[in-house]
Amino acid sequence: MTNDDDKRETWDSFRELVNMTPSSLEKWLATDDSEAAGQHKDGGESTGHASGRAIVDILRKKRGDLTDADYAHMRKVNGYINRHLAQRPKGDVRDTRWRHSLMNWGHDPLADSGK
Repeated sequence: MTNDDDKRETWDSFRELVNMTPSSLEKWLATDDSEAAGQHKDGGESTGHASGRAIVDILRKKRGDLTDADYAHMRKVNGYINRHLAQRPKGDVRDTRWRHSLMNWGHDPLADSGK
């Protein structure tokens, strides 16, 4: 069980790192580039693509309706995005698998151009 401080910290990090709206993430997940990005097990849906669908569900919930499983997924998302951002390739990342993978997890690095 997670205490309220942990939940608040998880929520705050999630809301900072996930910078795509539910509708923009859904639109992205419907693209070929989204489906091609990430690791695919047995030719099925990639881990990131499945995560993106879960993120859309979380973003559409009221904070009070979030479950322990939602918080666990948000912690996973926060960790993934932070690790992936640390591996940013040099040069223009606009059309890279690196960016596409991050976008599957709800983070568009080009939206953070001021950072």
